[in-house]
Amino acid sequence: MPITVAEKWDSREGTQGEGASTDLRYIIRGTDDDTDAKSALVAGSPALYAGLVRQSSHIERIGEDTWDGTVRYGLTSPPETGQSSFSFDTGGGSQHITQGRGTSARYSAPGKTAPNFGGAIGVTQDNVEGVDIYVPVYNFSETHHLAPAAVTGAYKATLFFLTATVNSDGFKGFAPGEVLFLGASGTQRGQEDWEITFKFASSPNATGLVIGEITGINKKGWEYLWVRYADAEDTTAKVLIKKPIAVYVEQVYPTNSFASLGIGS
Repeated sequence: MPITVAEKWDSREGTQGEGASTDLRYIIRGTDDDTDAKSALVAGSPALYAGLVRQSSHIERIGEDTWDGTVRYGLTSPPETGQSSFSFDTGGGSQHITQGRGTSARYSAPGKTAPNFGGAIGVTQDNVEGVDIYVPVYNFSETHHLAPAAVTGAYKATLFFLTATVNSDGFKGFAPGEVLFLGASGTQRGQEDWEITFKFASSPNATGLVIGEITGINKKGWEYLWVRYADAEDTTAKVLIKKPIAVYVEQVYPTNSFASLGIGS
């Protein structure tokens, strides 16, 4: 028995204005399979109606081989599977440092000599207090529309376990170690595609850093650098100062391949 799709007498209910929409209602006969009914409804309804774009379809079973079908039309076409959008900002972030890039000037009281702390910031008798500064951080996000079959429980678990990890391979034009995955958020309406937004932050790798008399320091973007100080004598000012004697670069985030995100590299 062939499948038939006929428009109902109470069809074409709609609204006008900024959020214009129209619903076309159909009766579908000749199948007890919901997939066939959905396909027949889409095939039997126009892609465009009165300047509006087909956005979604819905079926409801009312008999053994009979279905009610509704097709909604609106001003814009819904995103197709595989479509993506992108956003970014360079707002930066805060970082606490104890060592400056260089001392621009030193001033002392009359008859005194300002000690040379070698770039250490906020030196007290017992400590190097440092300062919070603004550092470049490139925040970006990508929104992808994925088919429901792709967003399985295992895929959601993958997103969870990759959150708060750093790229072990090149990713989106950034070198290994520069991109931190901040997590993903997803929404789905009915049986439509998943809309998932992936959030990242990038911090540049650095090479050849110099801290005090210590040179050749290399640090990846999301590693943490800290400085060990010890007492030393400033023979000119004739006072004890704090001097960098060691620099440590610590890995604080695990690394992983972002290939499992499924959004390209």
